[in-house]
Amino acid sequence: MTSTSALPDAEFTRRTQPYRRELLAHCYRMLGSIHDAEDLVQETYLRAWRSFDTFEGRSSVRTWLYRIATNACLTALGHHGRRVLPSGLGAPGADPSAPPVAAAEVRWLEPLPDALVTPESADPAGVAVARDSLRLALIACLQYLNGRQRAVLLLREVLGMPAAEVADLLDTSTAAVKSTLQRARARLAEVATAAEQAVPPSDPGQRALLDEYVAAFHRADPAALERLLHRDAVLEMPPSGTWFAGKRTCVDYLAQQVLGAPGEWLLFPAAANGQLAAVAYHRENGCDYRAFGVAVLTTTKDSIIRITAFGDPGLVPAFGFAPALGTTATR
Repeated sequence: MTSTSALPDAEFTRRTQPYRRELLAHCYRMLGSIHDAEDLVQETYLRAWRSFDTFEGRSSVRTWLYRIATNACLTALGHHGRRVLPSGLGAPGADPSAPPVAAAEVRWLEPLPDALVTPESADPAGVAVARDSLRLALIACLQYLNGRQRAVLLLREVLGMPAAEVADLLDTSTAAVKSTLQRARARLAEVATAAEQAVPPSDPGQRALLDEYVAAFHRADPAALERLLHRDAVLEMPPSGTWFAGKRTCVDYLAQQVLGAPGEWLLFPAAANGQLAAVAYHRENGCDYRAFGVAVLTTTKDSIIRITAFGDPGLVPAFGFAPALGTTATR
């Protein structure tokens, strides 16, 4: 026999669980960090569970959850500065042989695994909307908006909520929402001067492009990478503040300081931020492969125009991979 105390929990789960993926995407757009986003989604559900018995249904459960999540994100943003990529800190490096420059106390943007936020229905329209609103270039630009502007822009233009509903959600006026949205659009236009439009990873030929990138690292083959890179390619590698622009400089850096010998790297195809990605392992002292991080690729139809290589082993488990692999791991 089911206890009466279990009934509210079951009802809470039934009514709130369908929104977990989209709430994670929303918190990620707000915060630019998968780890922070997961923490805030957990906090959102905890707050919602604690007050579920007082929920009066004056709004939908979805809107109620977004109210809690958005305000939790705004509180978090009040305690931390924006997250960045190396290209947002200064000019590109000119000497690929120079040691990378460490950037102390910088809050770096983080990638988001597609698998965590792709709608379970796999509806093509829903997947496309989620993918387009999670591009790394867009997330980086959103970091230049203050928290309130970020929230209004996302609620209105990504989630499509009416201005009056957003005003109610944020405890402000409709006029204030419209004014904030105008300022957010203007600021976004200032910083989004040349944001790349990535080709969806599902487009024909994109998987082959990723496979060639992975194989080039396995073979330690700079010539193959040179064939893959666009002439205006960009390479950035947080947590290093150093980044490079232009195919020749990017390839020279990879050849001199990254690739090493064949078999030194082990990469696995993945998808992040609606873009091609690869989870990377590096062989340590000829022994096991240790997680290195995740590279997110921005591509044209037939080339790679940007590599954002996040050298953070802590990101690898979020993509469903182990922290270390034995020497017999298969590619």
